[in-house]
Amino acid sequence: MSEVLPTTQTRLQEDHLHGGYGSYVKENVRDRLVSFKSGFRLGELSGALGDLGTLLPIMLSLALTGQIDLTASLIFGGVWNILTGFIFRIPMCVQPMKSIAAIALTNHMSLGSVMGAGMSVSTVIFFLGITRTIHLVKKYTPVSVIRGIQLGTAISFAGKAADLVNQAKSFGGDSWNWANNYEWAVVAFIFVFLFYYRSKRIPTAMILFMVGLIIAFIKLYTDPPAKAVYPKIGVYTVSVTVPTAEEFKHGFLSAGLGQIPLTALNSVIALAALASDLFPERPAGTPTIAVSIGVMNLVGCFFGSMPFCHGSGGLAAQYRFGARCEVSIIILGALKIFFGLFFGSSLSGLIQCFPTAILGVMLFVSGIELGAVARTVNDGVLSDQKRHANFIIMIVTAGMLVGFKNDGIGFVGGMVVALCFYLAVRFGGSMDDDNTGVLTEEQRRRELEAVAIEAAAQREQQAALQDDPSIRKAPVHEEPELEEHNHQVEEPVQITESHLPRN
Repeated sequence: MSEVLPTTQTRLQEDHLHGGYGSYVKENVRDRLVSFKSGFRLGELSGALGDLGTLLPIMLSLALTGQIDLTASLIFGGVWNILTGFIFRIPMCVQPMKSIAAIALTNHMSLGSVMGAGMSVSTVIFFLGITRTIHLVKKYTPVSVIRGIQLGTAISFAGKAADLVNQAKSFGGDSWNWANNYEWAVVAFIFVFLFYYRSKRIPTAMILFMVGLIIAFIKLYTDPPAKAVYPKIGVYTVSVTVPTAEEFKHGFLSAGLGQIPLTALNSVIALAALASDLFPERPAGTPTIAVSIGVMNLVGCFFGSMPFCHGSGGLAAQYRFGARCEVSIIILGALKIFFGLFFGSSLSGLIQCFPTAILGVMLFVSGIELGAVARTVNDGVLSDQKRHANFIIMIVTAGMLVGFKNDGIGFVGGMVVALCFYLAVRFGGSMDDDNTGVLTEEQRRRELEAVAIEAAAQREQQAALQDDPSIRKAPVHEEPELEEHNHQVEEPVQITESHLPRN
């Protein structure tokens, strides 16, 4: 959780009511300065690097094929990191639009078509945000469907992480590559989970990134790949890229349509839900997130920047590796701008030599953290039948998302199941217990155990009070009713199944 006190927003709102707008602004600035000052620690820097497993492979692949401008992507990516940090005040990630990137690489789309795809998706998302109609999507989307999307995305991340690790050479043998091998993946995997719950004190992502960077430098200058580009300091600028009407149409129809549901669901709705879970004192509104995504690409794509979005997976990754406030992504943004301005596209060779074995482990951990959120799908739900139905909807959504590799299909599948369950209850009466009998018996057993434990604790507490010589006991005027009551309390409590109400 964020280390800022949960009462911060409440206190600022009270100051605004009692002291006027000037007082509110003053307190808000003071609170931001305190948060920013306290956020400078290794955990935040490590968290800033937590999403590189997603960013670097996609950005490098598109840059090497000339489908994005690496300099523009670094500069604008850094600008959006800093702005979103100040706006949301949480480690809100800025990551690639993965569906557009995948289709662009597969179909060898031109730079203009990729930019057209990013602009078209952002126009739709911006409209949903500025008109606040994105609230309708959120309002009528069950929590179980959202959790299913998050779980499915987590499983997809695990699959992509395995693909990255498999790019490394096998254990030993003649084809063994010291710079990128399974041994590095095993060591990184053990290291991350050894300090999994110490991420704020042990900056695992930063350590892994530094190790990978050292390996990349040695690899680049000792055994460079074909047509390697070496880092060269200078001042790098960006140029305007305006897609033609045909490129815009091709980009939208080929890659944009598939990205719209992914962005609306995972980058807006699921992200807002995750931000509320991790940072309840600083909730991120869905309209604000949608407008932010729209602005990023309606501006950046005119300069050849990679189409960006936010995402629940990136936020989970940065949180897992230690990020707890906006400082992490502001630092990351400043680093991106620095390297974009003074090294620019010359960094492609260094990025190309970064070991994919380490990137794969970082991406895998990101997926694990995102998938762990699915455990809250039944928080606050008391009905056993409802809990079972929520779990089914979540599994259907995740399964179809992973199986068809499409967030939109997963969303539709989950919504159809949820609608079927609703109609069955609405017109067919209450749910049968036939399919949930095991859960019902388990719930009854847990209730029996809870009652027994509570009764035993009460008896132990009463015995301790009676046997404690330090407690001075006052004379008690015995009354028939009180004596009878005390006698009943001292009797052993026998817990049977009959004490509980039957369904």
